[in-house]
Amino acid sequence: MNGKKRGLIGLLLLCVLSVHAEKSYKYRVQLTDKAETTYSINSPEDFLSARSLMRRVRQGLAVDSTDLPVCASYISQLEEQGGKFLSASKWNNTVLMQTPDEQTAERFLENKFVKSVKKVWVEPDTVFPLRNNREDEVTNRWKKQKDFYGRGAQQIKMHHGDSLHQAGFRGQNMQIAVIDAGFYNVDLMKCFKNMELLGTHDFVNPESDIYAQHNHGMKVLSCMAVNIPYVMVGTAPEAAYLLLRSEDNDTEQPVEEDNWAAALEYADSVGIDVVNTSLGYYSFDDASYNYKYSDLDGHTSLMAASASRAADKGMLVVCSAGNSGMDVWKKITPPADAENVLTVGAVDSEGLNAGFSSVGNTSDGRVKPDIMAMGVMSNVAGTDGGTSFANGTSFAAPTFCGLAACLWQACPWLTVRQLIDVIHRSGDRAATPDNIFGYGIPDVWKAYRLGLELKPEQ
Repeated sequence: MNGKKRGLIGLLLLCVLSVHAEKSYKYRVQLTDKAETTYSINSPEDFLSARSLMRRVRQGLAVDSTDLPVCASYISQLEEQGGKFLSASKWNNTVLMQTPDEQTAERFLENKFVKSVKKVWVEPDTVFPLRNNREDEVTNRWKKQKDFYGRGAQQIKMHHGDSLHQAGFRGQNMQIAVIDAGFYNVDLMKCFKNMELLGTHDFVNPESDIYAQHNHGMKVLSCMAVNIPYVMVGTAPEAAYLLLRSEDNDTEQPVEEDNWAAALEYADSVGIDVVNTSLGYYSFDDASYNYKYSDLDGHTSLMAASASRAADKGMLVVCSAGNSGMDVWKKITPPADAENVLTVGAVDSEGLNAGFSSVGNTSDGRVKPDIMAMGVMSNVAGTDGGTSFANGTSFAAPTFCGLAACLWQACPWLTVRQLIDVIHRSGDRAATPDNIFGYGIPDVWKAYRLGLELKPEQ
């Protein structure tokens, strides 16, 4: 009897371990149409906020079929077939579904409304635990500097951003979304106490604590949002911020593109003006998904396809160029190849190109990066609540993103494309753009004067 019990216990344990060992999967399901949608472009207020619609009206942009949500009836049928709905991209007409096995996803293809199915995530073998004593790290100590902007003065003044600020344009009434990997300790740091927070949303795991995740987004945010005179003042200190997480730092899988696309569309729907993304992907854990240079056409990667649509919705997207300049890849990283976005490479305080800064052009011959900003020894917030320094196009992008928001505040009549154009024309290499510097280091005060020339007559 005891032997039978031991055998039974062993069998049950084996079953438990077997169940635990089973992986779950995530699939990008491309839908064929929106034929069963319950929404209409004639009633856009049902799926877009008033602020989002006003942004379109101001720029003369129409609501079209890409704005319509994906068909709820299609999602319901996929759920009935064993899938779990996670998110959707209405612009690309895709849904992200989680399945317990690969066979469930194969059955999705039997539906007439399904065009294709692509595996974009496999549950990792190891998930790294989060630090749960983060409160102990925060000391909130800093030293005052002689300059109003603190130790980050040069990264603002090289663009004459101080002139724009002194004229009263510091980001008031502008809304900026930051799509990143996490915003570690932002809720505990006094340097963010003056920041206007619109909200947070985690597209990797909606139940997670976005402030307990990676610190990259916190550092990115600090370049724009910190407002402590003589310690650190960001480039858009009076803007309002929406914090969105799309990057899962435990793995590098294509699902992060789906997360990012959903985050971008969410930002659009609530009325965000400007989006900063210091994220990009060209290689994955599964090398079969890796991009090639020929894919840098602004439309092949899901992120680039989404980013290329943003201008049609009236949003400015600012992307980091990537840090592959000294690697085998060397090129900009999707979505930096997208059309009608502002791709930012990195220079040092003297305006010299950072060797790590990724280069262009796109595979279809467009100039990339668009512009350059300081990404060598950039002044950022530290995880202890003090100030620190960091290198990367990740910090060049938000530094200029904040200034772009202030410029748009100063010239609200500009469309996204006009805004990008005046920034291009203000660059110190505007006459001879190239694949390293793009249009060069912009002068936002010059861009402001160019913008005034485009102001409609009253």
